[in-house]
Amino acid sequence: MAITPAMEIRAAIDKGYVPPAIKLAVEQLIMPWEGLRTTAYLDTLPKKHIWTVCYGETLGVKKGMKFTKAECESKLIDRVIYDYYLPLVDGVPGYIDAPISLQASMISGAYNYGVQRQIDSTTADRVGERRYHDACLAQTAFNRAGGRVLPGLVKRRENGDAQRIGEAELCVSGLK
Repeated sequence: MAITPAMEIRAAIDKGYVPPAIKLAVEQLIMPWEGLRTTAYLDTLPKKHIWTVCYGETLGVKKGMKFTKAECESKLIDRVIYDYYLPLVDGVPGYIDAPISLQASMISGAYNYGVQRQIDSTTADRVGERRYHDACLAQTAFNRAGGRVLPGLVKRRENGDAQRIGEAELCVSGLK
């Protein structure tokens, strides 16, 4: 059986390797856009309010939970690797071969609006077609929450703001 790039990545991750796209997504997009909250809070933006902590973590979060910054960072890296990056590797044809900036932007998008939505998106289709610039632009469509366009999501998806880079801005910056 031939060893695939996805198998090589999994083996490296098992040995502690963190792919560059994950570092880029976490440091330049997810952490700045999600912000750090070490005590669980009730996020009231979604229609169904969700307990959230750290950098937007919702999985298993309950009222009163507290974490250190180091715990939050560790949880974020693990979650991004196993729940977002590897599913994108497996679910988006050509993802591994895409520019790192595009991979990072897709990770951030998946973290924010869901990995399956990212896998099923026009962005993913464009990656499979190797139409990378179009993939970067397609992700900007995910700018709604609760059925309405939110200025903060427009900024996150597009060109950011004075303090943070946007996903599309980062995405196209790494294209040749």
